[in-house]
Amino acid sequence: MSNSFKIAVSSTALSALKSRIESATFPDELDDAGWAYGVPLADMKRLVARWRDGFDWRQEEQKLNNELPQFTRDIEVDGFGSLNVHYVYKKSDRGTGIPLLFVHGWPGSFLESRKIIPLLTKGSGDSQCPVFDVVAISLPGFGFSEAPKKKGFSLSQYVEVSHKLMIALGYTEYVTQGGDLGSRVTAGIARRYGGMHSKAWHTNVLFSMPPENDDPSSYTASEKEGLARWQEFQRSGSGYFQLHSTKPQTLGYSLADSPVGLLAWIYEKLVSWSDNYPWTDDEVLTWVSIYWFSRAGPAASIRFYYEVAHSGQALGTKSSPPTIPMGCSLFPKELIRIPKSWYPGVGDVVFEAEHDKGGHFAAHEQPELLVGDLRKMFGKGGPVYGVVTGRDGYN
Repeated sequence: MSNSFKIAVSSTALSALKSRIESATFPDELDDAGWAYGVPLADMKRLVARWRDGFDWRQEEQKLNNELPQFTRDIEVDGFGSLNVHYVYKKSDRGTGIPLLFVHGWPGSFLESRKIIPLLTKGSGDSQCPVFDVVAISLPGFGFSEAPKKKGFSLSQYVEVSHKLMIALGYTEYVTQGGDLGSRVTAGIARRYGGMHSKAWHTNVLFSMPPENDDPSSYTASEKEGLARWQEFQRSGSGYFQLHSTKPQTLGYSLADSPVGLLAWIYEKLVSWSDNYPWTDDEVLTWVSIYWFSRAGPAASIRFYYEVAHSGQALGTKSSPPTIPMGCSLFPKELIRIPKSWYPGVGDVVFEAEHDKGGHFAAHEQPELLVGDLRKMFGKGGPVYGVVTGRDGYN
């Protein structure tokens, strides 16, 4: 049974946060360091001052509660008992909305669905566009979902929870969209439940391995640029990944004890992984506050990396690709861009759209472009139109 949910951070938690921010100690900084060593000191001082003196969490909390219909539901996970899962659920204004499960990643949350939900669910302005019933899950350990208490809660469990939520909501057939770790989860759903339940999937980041006897000389300029960007990321931007996937508990003490440390840890990714997106200070602080006020605390979410890395399901592990149709949206500042010659390892790519702007947080940075691609893929004339029985998104 689902229960309505409203974000309601306690006054005690707000006071404790303010006290910690007021006693913040900043490190020194080298002259002209810029972003080379991490987040600039001036940025952090400005953000912390705003968090301390101007940022109104109660106002942001009310906005989220007004905009996003939220719920919780107990989901039984094989071997892990019952977890209380938080999710956003908005039905379309037509009765035939295509059920779409949106899965976030790190350092994202259900907030990533905030801009696309009104676009996907509202069809009255253009009857030529399909509409969707959108479910945006907070993965266990993220946001206001309960976190697992036992070791070994890995990719297959996130897949199971996400699928069982859709079934519990009455959607025996559905489609999915995800980026970052959400892409891994939705690929897992397509692989495990594809055909009978998961009918098609869409992602804004493709992960695969090069095929045998691949010819790099055949790569396009954008493909070469995308691979070079991934190599540079591996060289200079993947330290967080190594920490998350090896010793998350050690890092967790800092994230759970210091709101300023948490802010720096996440803010760096928001800026460096996006395509010159004009983040406002309040936007960043709302994003980070969801982690600070999360049900299990900010350390719980990073264990995802450890569990996946130690489960044999790590990135780069070869496995059979899903067989159901998939689509992809390519944004120029995504962390990786694989060549088309690698696509056989991804799955049955039936739709592809390439954009000239946008980065890692596609649903937040370029919601109109992402939604436009979903409409093209699932709408009339699209490669998977009518893929969900009785729900084509039109009247």
